[in-house]
Amino acid sequence: MALPALQGYGPDGFRIAGEVVAGSVILLPDRVLPWTASCLAEASPESLAPVIEAGAALDLLVLGTGRRFALAPPGLAKALHAVGIAVEAMDTAAACRTFPVLAAEGRRVAAALIAL
Repeated sequence: MALPALQGYGPDGFRIAGEVVAGSVILLPDRVLPWTASCLAEASPESLAPVIEAGAALDLLVLGTGRRFALAPPGLAKALHAVGIAVEAMDTAAACRTFPVLAAEGRRVAAALIAL
């Protein structure tokens, strides 16, 4: 499956496959989903259920934490690790640069990006 093409980000959202998507997003190998988290405190296992459900198809989640770097909440990291998904947290700008590189390498990666 082709990963969604993340082409850019800004205050209005993300440019994915040529279209602007407002708000936070989850990028899975087969689809782009809106994400309800507007800050890292709202990033929960429940909010990332589609990622957890895709566990066997993924090795890594790139977590864009917003304007500033922060660690993934412990409960979130634990839930992802339980299904075999490692979490790499970074500010959203860094996540937007990292995700396409990993995808181009053929890595089994998803992204959850908090809008700026």
